[in-house]
Amino acid sequence: MYLRTKLLAAAAATAAIAAGAQAAPAKKHHVTTNANAALMEQLKALREEVSTLRQQVNSQQMNQAEATAKINVAQVQAQQAQAKAEQAQTQVAAVAAMPAPVSKEQVNTQIATAFDKEHHNDKFYFKGITITPGGFLELAGIYRDHFQGNDIASSFSSNFPNARQYAQHEGRFTARQSRVSFLAEGNVNKATKLSMYGEFDFQGAAQTANSNQSDSYNPRIRVLYGTIDWNRGDYGLHLLAGQNWSLLTIQSKGISPRAEVPPSVVDAQYVPGFAWARQPGVRLTGDFLDHKLWLAVAAENPQNNTTTPVGTAGATQVSSVTGGSGFNSLNNNSFNDVPDFIGKAAYEDMIAGHAVHVEGFGIVRTFNERLITGATSGANNSATTFGYGGSATLNIVPKILDVQISGFGGKGIGRYGSAGLPDVAFSSDGRIHPIDEFMLLAGATVHASKQLDVYGYAGEEQEMLTKYSPNFGSIATSNAGCFVEGGACGQNTRRIRQVTVGFWDKFYQGSFGRAQVGIQYSYNQRELFPGAGYSGYPQISNSTGFLSFRYYPF
Repeated sequence: MYLRTKLLAAAAATAAIAAGAQAAPAKKHHVTTNANAALMEQLKALREEVSTLRQQVNSQQMNQAEATAKINVAQVQAQQAQAKAEQAQTQVAAVAAMPAPVSKEQVNTQIATAFDKEHHNDKFYFKGITITPGGFLELAGIYRDHFQGNDIASSFSSNFPNARQYAQHEGRFTARQSRVSFLAEGNVNKATKLSMYGEFDFQGAAQTANSNQSDSYNPRIRVLYGTIDWNRGDYGLHLLAGQNWSLLTIQSKGISPRAEVPPSVVDAQYVPGFAWARQPGVRLTGDFLDHKLWLAVAAENPQNNTTTPVGTAGATQVSSVTGGSGFNSLNNNSFNDVPDFIGKAAYEDMIAGHAVHVEGFGIVRTFNERLITGATSGANNSATTFGYGGSATLNIVPKILDVQISGFGGKGIGRYGSAGLPDVAFSSDGRIHPIDEFMLLAGATVHASKQLDVYGYAGEEQEMLTKYSPNFGSIATSNAGCFVEGGACGQNTRRIRQVTVGFWDKFYQGSFGRAQVGIQYSYNQRELFPGAGYSGYPQISNSTGFLSFRYYPF
């Protein structure tokens, strides 16, 4: 405004000078000239002042532009500094989250593992099916303080001193528990999955099998089955058909195949008190409540353990015959026309950070016979029995201590126990009578480290005395010679007990599989029913040691 005022004043003065020059008379020329001169000086001064003001304005504008540029530069630098600070914070956080420094050996191991996964996949793929191989090689050593003539699977029915072999020790090597397996899986769609699983070892013993020279023991089926799984989100349905662990076998995850938890011992017959079987059957399972509640029913292949051999003099019945086509003629097949029916319920959850799995089951069995003497000669007879049991697996200390307990009781359940006690007895008229029995098992595994597992189990199977003499538990049966070499000791087994401890040391675990060594010691006890010539319950014990080396390549 100030500059504009000055310019207007200069313009007005110039106009006034021009007007005065035109209007002034000649006589007053000298006066006008003096006035003009004064105005011209004034105009000059105003022009100089305007020029100065213009220079000042230009200088201010330049200073303002320079200041604005500096401000913009400062803002850019501030933004860059903030970005660098945020990047630094991110790097600090990443460094803080990094694991502890690893050694050169660990780095090499990680590189080797990554290379192995890249170039040696542990699965095969064929026409949309995923095939996973499995199994292990085992060389086991066995030592028993009293000879039994058993391989890797113990009988638990220890000999009494009346048997000549009782005075002999037993030691042998065996590779027959070595195992091969495969799992084939294919997804029909997002909700339907088909699977097939097979597992085989070399504990078959045809008549040509022997330990004399070639040790030619034949392979056998452990399990071989197929499954269909329908996943419906928070629930599912599952169908299994083939040979598998019996539904009553203790499990640790739902009611799912390959989730069974047999005792982790070297002995292939496991531990007395462990209820199990591997046999053909069909099973339907449903899981509910977001896979926490499981319900299943199964029909499984029946077979009976009896106490009267076929062809015994004075036998009043027939309940089994020797094997026919497809079976070994030295083995008996019991009369069966109805499967063993089993139902099971399981529930699992996390309680205060501890995994808990509990289950209960029931079984219905039918036993058949043909009466051959007396008033009922030529008639069929049968008996239907029930059994019930339950189990629990508990994660007491996460990743350190696991515990399992189980129990099973009922009539005619002997064949499902590891000790294999009889299912039935026969009265003097030949009628079949299932035997009352119970079995108990408790075990614990301590995961001392990623390499070392230490375990211990205690179990027993016991049958009840029956009134059905002279076949089972009769006090007339002689026990007089049980502790005399070559003496008579004919009484039936009342109870089998065992306490066993051991460990597995996984001394190598890496990209080339796993190698481990295991040692097991078991103390076994066998007790008979009372009989003539001996007061009380005859009892004998023995000790067995196992040493196992296993290599799992897959």
